Amino acid sequence: MWQEFAIALCLMLVLEGILPFLNPRRWRRAVVQLVQLSDRRLRLMGLASMLLGTALLYLLH
Repeated sequence: MWQEFAIALCLMLVLEGILPFLNPRRWRRAVVQLVQLSDRRLRLMGLASMLLGTALLYLLH
């Protein structure tokens, strides 16, 4: 199980690094916009992301 967790973590890092590598200027602007969002909106976005990820894992498994 730990090996699968480590693989998932590595894949997450690869995917997270694609946008700043391909278009650093646009990625920087997106981060600046995220900083300006309220805590409530960020929490809702995080919740939506977790629910979507969970649903996709359920469908793929």
